[in-house]
Amino acid sequence: MRATLDVSFALLAVGLSVAAVAILLSGAQFKLSSGLITLALAASIANGAFDYHTALVRARFLDAHYARLVIVKNLAAFCLTGGGAFFFHSATMALTGACISIAGSIFTVRAALADPQSPPRAATGSAARSVMGYAFPIVAANVIYQLVPLFNRGLIVDYYGFAEAGQFSLAYDMGLRIVAAIGSALDVLLFQIAVRADDNHGRMEAKAQLARNMAVVLAIVAPACAGLWLTLPSVEQIIVPSEFRGPFAHYLGLIVPGLVGFALINYAINPIFQIAKRTAPLIAAALIGGGFDIVLVLSLPRGTDASMIALVQAGMFVIAFVALTFFAMFTRPHWPSWRNLLGTLLAVAAMSLGLLPLRDWQPGLGTLALQVFGGAAIYGLGVAAFDLGGLRSLALARLRQPR
Repeated sequence: MRATLDVSFALLAVGLSVAAVAILLSGAQFKLSSGLITLALAASIANGAFDYHTALVRARFLDAHYARLVIVKNLAAFCLTGGGAFFFHSATMALTGACISIAGSIFTVRAALADPQSPPRAATGSAARSVMGYAFPIVAANVIYQLVPLFNRGLIVDYYGFAEAGQFSLAYDMGLRIVAAIGSALDVLLFQIAVRADDNHGRMEAKAQLARNMAVVLAIVAPACAGLWLTLPSVEQIIVPSEFRGPFAHYLGLIVPGLVGFALINYAINPIFQIAKRTAPLIAAALIGGGFDIVLVLSLPRGTDASMIALVQAGMFVIAFVALTFFAMFTRPHWPSWRNLLGTLLAVAAMSLGLLPLRDWQPGLGTLALQVFGGAAIYGLGVAAFDLGGLRSLALARLRQPR
């Protein structure tokens, strides 16, 4: 299998390189220079190599090496990519720094991933088909979730102009990245535990672990998204350029329910199908959500701004989450207890009621700090009272462990 993956990635990289060279030599005119386009393609291939190597270390449960990969890449990228952009004001230097940082991180784990028992000649077509059957629906669903928002942005440009599209895009992209960062950090740990449970104890134990994972994801994502909405005035005041303020908070506030749906799809429900190795329903749910979005944005009356499109785009993720949850029922999964789910909702509601008056305070760093600490205290009490996601039990167990 390792040999098949190596050959597949190598062929993909070679194919992309050949296509890029053909395009550059075709005489087609681009606004960007050929060198910059080449560097952008090289950065894309390097990112693919990084994702490939992170998948390998996770598949082998090499947690320390995974941490090394991510830390080295991010530190190097901060120095080389950010530094190149800051000191040289050059996209070329920034892309060069990105490629170097990725290559450097991969170099640090090369010895641990050495596998002399998997030469390229060991690659098989059956293994490639097996990988494609598992991975293609995951990739295709994510492509749909990215293409539909791009379609919506195109409509916003047509209806309201590029300025409005920029306002909408900043809010959506920043919100999505915040939620994706939280969910990805959870997924690195939780999905690995479920895979290990499946390997060591069988499918039933893996289903039980997935139920615990879902409870943890909801217990962390729900208050994070509620907190994001509650702190929007201060967040906007601190980190958003003045020309984007107002529309940023407006659009991000409308999109928040969709961000919750996005997180639950990717980090709570998708793993059910991944463990079962039946990933085709992921495409069906994405198509249902995407179809819902396209039909509504084309049929509903236009407003004075892109609010309607923002609501529909949020609804896309909610509808896709409902559809995927329905499909998951056919795999007979274990679900989190109702006590856990209701406890999470009650704790989030209590936190929201406690912080809502602060939303009208003068936005700024002081207000934000008070909201963060106050929200953490209120929600922490809920975690302690209801043991949401088993977090109280986990914390107590860690405290009882001898140093």
